[in-house]
Amino acid sequence: MRNMNEILRQAQIMQNKLGKLKEEAESKTYEASSGGGMVKVVVNGNQVVQSVTIDPEAVKSGDVEMLQDLIISAVNEANRISRESLEREMTVLSNGIRLPGMF
Repeated sequence: MRNMNEILRQAQIMQNKLGKLKEEAESKTYEASSGGGMVKVVVNGNQVVQSVTIDPEAVKSGDVEMLQDLIISAVNEANRISRESLEREMTVLSNGIRLPGMF
């Protein structure tokens, strides 16, 4: 029974650390751009878009499809960066153990 109590205590500690990591993720931001910097997107650690910046030159061409593709590309890249950062932090936190459903 003593070992079970220790396992439960460690699980509680891990759960608290994971909760804190998720809270911290909300305050971190990640930026990505596409089209040589014509579109810039900032997301937070929860992969919620915080801002989109479009260079006025990108609008002048009138190529709406290109602009849409640039926005999608920048959002996807920013989300990828955010996700990879969180995965690295979770791996460190869990001592390299991949926790199901966490990534």
